[in-house]
Amino acid sequence: MIFKQLTSHCLALTLLLSGSLFTPLYAADKAHGIAMHGDLKYARGFTAFDYVNPDAPKGGSVTQAAIGTFDSFNGFIIKGTAADGTGLIYDSLLGRAQDEAFSLYGLLAESLEVADDRSWVIFNLRKEARFSDGQPVTAEDVVYSFKLLREQGAPFYQAYYREIQSIEALTPQRVKFNFGETDNRELALTVGEVSILPKHYWESRDFSKPSLDVPVGSGPYLIGSFDAGRRIAYQRNADYWGKDLPVNQGRNNFDQLIYDYYRDGTVALEAFKGGEYDFREENSSKRWATGYSGAVFDDGKIITRTLQHENPTGMQAFILNNRKPYFSDSRVRQALAYAFDFEWTNKNIFYNAYTRTHSYFSNSEMAATNLPDAAELEILDPVRDQVPAQVFNEVYRAPTTNGDGKTRTQLRKALRLLKSAHWELKDGKLLNPAGEQMTFEILLVSPAFERVVAPFTRNLERMGIKPSIRLVDASQYINRIRSYDFDIIVSGFGQSSSPGNEQREYWHSSTADQPGSRNMIGIKDPAVDYLVEQLIKAPDRKQLVLRTRALDRVLQWNHYVIPQYHINSYRIAYWDKFDFPATRPRYALGFDTWWSKPGQEQ
Repeated sequence: MIFKQLTSHCLALTLLLSGSLFTPLYAADKAHGIAMHGDLKYARGFTAFDYVNPDAPKGGSVTQAAIGTFDSFNGFIIKGTAADGTGLIYDSLLGRAQDEAFSLYGLLAESLEVADDRSWVIFNLRKEARFSDGQPVTAEDVVYSFKLLREQGAPFYQAYYREIQSIEALTPQRVKFNFGETDNRELALTVGEVSILPKHYWESRDFSKPSLDVPVGSGPYLIGSFDAGRRIAYQRNADYWGKDLPVNQGRNNFDQLIYDYYRDGTVALEAFKGGEYDFREENSSKRWATGYSGAVFDDGKIITRTLQHENPTGMQAFILNNRKPYFSDSRVRQALAYAFDFEWTNKNIFYNAYTRTHSYFSNSEMAATNLPDAAELEILDPVRDQVPAQVFNEVYRAPTTNGDGKTRTQLRKALRLLKSAHWELKDGKLLNPAGEQMTFEILLVSPAFERVVAPFTRNLERMGIKPSIRLVDASQYINRIRSYDFDIIVSGFGQSSSPGNEQREYWHSSTADQPGSRNMIGIKDPAVDYLVEQLIKAPDRKQLVLRTRALDRVLQWNHYVIPQYHINSYRIAYWDKFDFPATRPRYALGFDTWWSKPGQEQ
């Protein structure tokens, strides 16, 4: 998400006369970083993060797999499919510490100044900051970047940064963001995480269209070569201006980062075992249980590891498009959840690898796993009459079975709910009062998911429903999701350890009708809107946790999705050519801190 800390004193005298006899003066303490809540871990003058090896050797290359295709290097717009790794060519004002919940430190910005009430923030840019073509990074580039992204970028940017009142270039190296009277304390951090784009490059180009023109950035890597839709190679910039900064020590160690594209995960795994690429993170329990065996594993040429993490795992689910008439009734949505037999699926398909998800903030202290206490009830009371009664007196749990595949009891409960919503089972068909059978499409992009969805559809058929599975390619899938042209999809809502402004993009009414937003469900609920705003305004960590739990409960009891499952570990495999620091970051895998073993490149 994004970050905090600091106090500052705004003395500013401003009498800006037409002859510019006076210029604005802002007196505030200059800080080296900012934390969302509490204090920074790293003091002024720190030399490197604790989870890196500052002496890591540079060199070598690493090849990874990407699935699908790409037709653009512009990942900031909703059109086209951007290549994996394009973020490597850009820098932001601040860089994130992966061992803190939400703290940022100077990157393009040498320091920052923040108002006590966070109504404004000033970033002081480093004079040495340069784009890859040698041009300096200036305050005008910052102003231009936000204007471009909010006007022509993906809807996310407009929604996320709508509370920015103005951005001023005070000097070539000094830029001020004004937020006005707002309780949104996160904005001072989130603006620091946006990629800064070069004005001199983009002002003569059409930003709104996908393009394979190699863009100019200020980050540690350059696009070295590519084969459209098949392969892209990034080259470490030997002249990278920021290579010696504390936030970059021990990172970006590979000379070359390559992404090879494959049709699907199964094909990609076989290529990996054949030595076609070097590192992969596995997301299929079946492949993890059965696919990582053979001589290359027995001989130790490929190493497999399972690494526990502390990241919130969010919500992966069958997402029901509430814009569709069938799914506008919460009783229907609740009923359909009884058709997903997680326990049988986990045992027979997933090798018992997963844990059932019940919360939108699973694997974190922010998950609503107990009844609300007095402090949380105070947050919920203003919307008491607008939310399901169970929010106050029941703990939500997704439907469960004993795992033997016998779901008759669960399906009876589902049919009772459907009957209350005016659906009747007649002659093996679930019909509405007009005599129309319930029918819908489950849209997939991964063939591997067909085996997960098939048992779900069989139970739906037993309820008299006529479901179908539609498998499409990545480009078609992306376009249909962006235009909300689907009934049900399998997707998720990732969460960080410090939820904030992105919750608007997920759940708020204002994003429900914006093409390409993350409000895939189509939620338009005043109570949810209210709780999202309360979460964003949380003054401290304690209130953030309480307000997130309150939002979680309301989302749970509205039955917007059919929860699936999660795992609180990384499953990785790599050819034995790498080394890594002794300490891993608390909130990330930390692959950007790895390096090639000397002499092991081949």
